[in-house]
Amino acid sequence: MNLLDFLIAPAHAAAAAPAGPSLLSTFMFPILLIAIMYFLLIRPQMKRQKEHRAMLEKLSVGDEVITNGGIAGVVRNIGDSFITVEIADRVEVRVQKGAIGNVLPKGTLKSA
Repeated sequence: MNLLDFLIAPAHAAAAAPAGPSLLSTFMFPILLIAIMYFLLIRPQMKRQKEHRAMLEKLSVGDEVITNGGIAGVVRNIGDSFITVEIADRVEVRVQKGAIGNVLPKGTLKSA
């Protein structure tokens, strides 16, 4: 026998032992982590993709655009998956629609 047996009865101490974590508390942290990842990473990315698709649908001939590669020009022709962009007088390049990064306000290229 040791000193603790005099202070706390062994049977009483065994009966008061915790039963372990509940099922709810076990799965609470992973569920909370997934929810945080959704609201901080996945949802904003989906919103940006939706805005980019809407911008590409509104694109029309004569719009001034900048590609993801940094080429600025005026849209001259729009196809199903490619767009012809005039970057200088009689110099045109064909780029994929997805490569259009931004649509500039009218007159931006003339002032630059």
